[in-house]
Amino acid sequence: MNTATQNLEYDHKYILKLLDVMEKMVINCSNDLLEVKMVVDIIKQYVDGFHHAKEENLFFPLLVQKGFSNENGPVSVMLHEHVEGRKFVKGISDGIAKYNKNGDSTLPDIYRNMKEYIDLLRAHIAKENNVLFKMADRLLTPAEQQSLLDQFTAVEKRDYSNGRIQQFIIDIEGLEAMYLG
Repeated sequence: MNTATQNLEYDHKYILKLLDVMEKMVINCSNDLLEVKMVVDIIKQYVDGFHHAKEENLFFPLLVQKGFSNENGPVSVMLHEHVEGRKFVKGISDGIAKYNKNGDSTLPDIYRNMKEYIDLLRAHIAKENNVLFKMADRLLTPAEQQSLLDQFTAVEKRDYSNGRIQQFIIDIEGLEAMYLG
């Protein structure tokens, strides 16, 4: 990975694999929610806690500093979609908690929230990979890209030491093997 945008796209590769797994879970509508809970944990810690945090705390502010609007335009759309995604994940988590108390009646809500999250994130990633990152690549200097990449690396070392990021990837690939063969 030579640039910060390539680093973010690398994360997307695994997030898209996770979405494919989630889609298979939705199709199967299993009442064994152990793996669904695992997916929620990966979303909270890797997708939102790591990847979205890099975007929200480092990448988007730099774009705003370089002239992008925080109020409208691509950055505000991406931020809004992050918030929407968190609502769907909360719906999945709340559904799991209710399921553990009340049983099968909450399964449709869990899988509806998963489907909405899948649809949102796939469209979101497509916008970032095909539009926003290309705009950023034209806007950011090589030095700015390197500085941002260095900051991403520092976040990983500070907040996700002891191979935690690699463990998320291993977990995603394990779920992928289990669900998608």
